[in-house]
Amino acid sequence: MPRLPLGDWTDSAVTFLRDHFGPLFDLISGVVSGMYDGLDAVLQAPAPLLLAGILAVLALWLRGVTAGVLSFAGLAVVVSVQQWDEAMDTLSLVLVATVITIVLAVPLGIWSARNRTVSAALRPVLDFMQTMPAFVYLIPGIFFFGVGQVPGIIATIVFSLPPGVRMTELGIRQVDGELVEAAEAFGTTPRSTLLRVQLPLALPTIMAGVNQVIMLGLSMVVISGMVGGGGLGASVFTAISQVDIGLGFEAGLSVVILAMYLDRVTGALGSRVSPLGRRALAAAAAPRRSRLWAYRPHTSVAVVGVVVLALVAGGMNMLGGNGDDKPAVSGAENVGKGRQVDIGYIPWDEGIASTYLWKELLERRGYRPKVTQYDVGALYTGMSAGRVDFETDSWLPVTHQSYWEKYKNQLDDYGSWYGPTSLELTVPSYVKGVDSLAGLKGQGKRFGGRIIGIEPGAGMMKMLNDTVLKKYGLEGEYKVTTGSTASMLAQLDRSIKAKEPVVVTLWSPHWAYSEFPLKKLKDPLGAWGKGDGIHTLARDGFAAKEPAVARWLKDFTLSEKELTGLEAAVHGAGQGHEQDGVRDWLARNPSAENRLAPVGSR
Repeated sequence: MPRLPLGDWTDSAVTFLRDHFGPLFDLISGVVSGMYDGLDAVLQAPAPLLLAGILAVLALWLRGVTAGVLSFAGLAVVVSVQQWDEAMDTLSLVLVATVITIVLAVPLGIWSARNRTVSAALRPVLDFMQTMPAFVYLIPGIFFFGVGQVPGIIATIVFSLPPGVRMTELGIRQVDGELVEAAEAFGTTPRSTLLRVQLPLALPTIMAGVNQVIMLGLSMVVISGMVGGGGLGASVFTAISQVDIGLGFEAGLSVVILAMYLDRVTGALGSRVSPLGRRALAAAAAPRRSRLWAYRPHTSVAVVGVVVLALVAGGMNMLGGNGDDKPAVSGAENVGKGRQVDIGYIPWDEGIASTYLWKELLERRGYRPKVTQYDVGALYTGMSAGRVDFETDSWLPVTHQSYWEKYKNQLDDYGSWYGPTSLELTVPSYVKGVDSLAGLKGQGKRFGGRIIGIEPGAGMMKMLNDTVLKKYGLEGEYKVTTGSTASMLAQLDRSIKAKEPVVVTLWSPHWAYSEFPLKKLKDPLGAWGKGDGIHTLARDGFAAKEPAVARWLKDFTLSEKELTGLEAAVHGAGQGHEQDGVRDWLARNPSAENRLAPVGSR
């Protein structure tokens, strides 16, 4: 049966929409981004514990003393594990996506409830939206809106819209028909019947739909961290890519606390805003008013509490942002004058080390660098769309050739700062009888029939699957597993400790060669090609906007000794303290700062 080119048709449709409706997507991106930035600024402004108190007062008003105390305790845990800023980023993203989703879902649900033809037409569309894997929505989102929060919000809206529509339709259809007939008998217009009879009675069901929208939004927000969505999703993505159990648990726990808070609050809100719900609450609370933990403050008391906390924040000068405890840059060194520079990076060791090196250097020159981790494809897409200013870890002309060929018209190559490099398959030195790639043939059972790989989007993985395995006749005998650089290193460490044979993807330079007893497999057929240089790429037009930074990047070079020392310092500092490792390295190399970012080159 001939292959149906459905993927090609979809790709052509997305390209057509992007090319012909670009201004519309830019407008949507601007509106959504503005909503997110405004809400995030509000949530990030108060001191963390103060905002936690305000949110706890809201829980106290809706659910009582127990909920208020537990809410504050849970949010305090988020503060204590230093995930508060990320949690507020996530909350901003969820709330913006929820508001837009409700604005779309409620009218569609009402229309479906009043028109069975519309309901029948929407049902398969909603089924498709809800069952399509969530990751898929990120792909067109990146093409239409670039990387960052906007594609994450749009993908969240699409994924969480169906329950909002379905629950709104269900709630209106469940309203007793006799009540609707009675309203119509008294001459009530259809609009008044909807607004004064059907919607108030359907409100508990609609609020249940809002609750589901928020929960689905939270699950999607974590996934959006892969494309620069930030927040707790970025922390989870970083933990996965670097196999950081501690960070993964902290970020995951923060997501759970935030989800539980939103679930309980929105569930209780449905009872508060619904007339039937208020009556049920009053009847249930009447016999228990003597209990302290059953106390729920009147709305006016809760409002006064929130206002008082807000005034306290203002009086203590806590609404001026989180501040920056770094010393201000002044004089000739203040080249940037506070301008922001967006740096993207792939979670590879040399990329992490060089990125945080430039973050520190730019801060010392008066810039405000913002560092974001991406997958390889998302990083190139983000640069081509102007969302990322530069990155320092492109392996050219071989490894990242496919990405460069696709986006080279929107990017500038500032040249190689280190090279030549080499890509290789590597085995522990205790593995005997296998010294080259050709020696792997017929040894599949010995290695469990697998080669431990890294990120699936890495250029090295594409070369391995498309070229190297074919040239040496290893297809079918070996399966290349995908994961991350950190998971590959973790498996390598585990296998070496157990003295097990293992073959992994690796490259030079890499600190693993000094950490483990390893043997590079020779490549007599030259399947890996010639060694790459590690290049710095920037978006088109960045040099015109920031000529000093562009000049520094073009002159940027590191020797093998400098790079391996920098990698070791960053690796030794640990996750979350990369910049501390850079500062230690700069302290040991005092001439590096002025050599890499000379003030007189403006």
